[in-house]
Amino acid sequence: MGEFIIKMPDVGEGVAEAEIVEWHVKTGDPVREDMVIAAVMTDKATVEIPSPVNGTVTWLAGEVGDRIAVKAPLVRIETAGDVGEVQPVGISQTPIAETPKAEIAKPAPAAPTPAPAPAPAPAPAPAEKPLAAPSVRLFARESGVDLRQVQATGPAGRILREDIEQFLGHGTAPATAKNGFARKTATEEIKLTGLRRRIAEKMVLSTSRIPHITYVEEVDMTALEELRATMNGDRRADHPKLTVLPFLMRALVKAISEQPDVNATFDDDAGIITRYSAVHIGIATQTPAGLTVPVVRHAEARGIWDCAAEMNRLAEAARSGTATRDELSGSTITISSLGALGGIVSTPIINRPEVAIIGVNKIATRPVWDGAQFVPRKMMNLSSSFDHRIIDGWDAANFVQRIRTLIETPALIFIEG
Repeated sequence: MGEFIIKMPDVGEGVAEAEIVEWHVKTGDPVREDMVIAAVMTDKATVEIPSPVNGTVTWLAGEVGDRIAVKAPLVRIETAGDVGEVQPVGISQTPIAETPKAEIAKPAPAAPTPAPAPAPAPAPAPAEKPLAAPSVRLFARESGVDLRQVQATGPAGRILREDIEQFLGHGTAPATAKNGFARKTATEEIKLTGLRRRIAEKMVLSTSRIPHITYVEEVDMTALEELRATMNGDRRADHPKLTVLPFLMRALVKAISEQPDVNATFDDDAGIITRYSAVHIGIATQTPAGLTVPVVRHAEARGIWDCAAEMNRLAEAARSGTATRDELSGSTITISSLGALGGIVSTPIINRPEVAIIGVNKIATRPVWDGAQFVPRKMMNLSSSFDHRIIDGWDAANFVQRIRTLIETPALIFIEG
């Protein structure tokens, strides 16, 4: 018998440690070659770690949520032969739904010896683990659901969040008191792990290190909504349906050309501001795993329809867990929109190290005084935050007012120069 050690893979980009976000095995479980045994995360990239050998798990490095240093032992497996240790290499840094298995450097076979004794048979393979994304597995754990009991409806037999919700809908309701009410005494402790912990850490850094100034302005959306309806009615079959955001993206591009200071990042440790000529717009997107920010790159080189198509593609990739690391990083300014839930006003938190974020609130019909009478107009508030170390209040106000002018007179968005 021998021991095989799998080490935490080096995912590159100077990362010193990765977080365990899911174990597919426990101590004592049999494993077979190529069976996925763990998922680890660094930043927003999640990687599946397969076993390169048959054997039995004898030791795991930690629990879900623990951070393990790169090249430190992650799993120990008892095998039929003496195979030593290996560190996975060449791992693709894409989210879990499309993650190729890690390429693992297998040791060279030992030279043959005379009359070798027959090797013990490998441990029996365990039952197939249900297919599901890490965010779905987390939802199942939090809901107390055994995935093996859930009917899968996703592609290739993958369990979706909707499948778990459907399963929960058929559960038995708790008994109630005679008056129809029942006391609830249960408590639940949920460890903050994976993407949810990354979001929490980033929010703490943003709010503790950036002195925010938030500026709110109402915008008359009536003309733009009329234009949007016309363009959607006349759109080609291969064009996506337009929302407000592509128009706002193009308005941002024009406003940034006049005030480039807002299209920047600030390294407060080094005291360096980096201004960008390219406009890479992050679109804050809610996903089953938490908030992510896919990035529409080079918005300055895209028209309305192109902005809409790329935004839709990235949003879908983020929600399905297939967005790559490059698609989730590198933004120079961010838009935050809650759509119909946008409320009257919000105080968006800057996506550090950027220096500005534009918050979109909901559109509502309000009475507006036109100088002679009140008339119904479609109004929307923009709630925008700026890094007050870099952007003065006057400049912040001018920037938002320029966006307002462009949106209220949408023909200006299409005029070059």
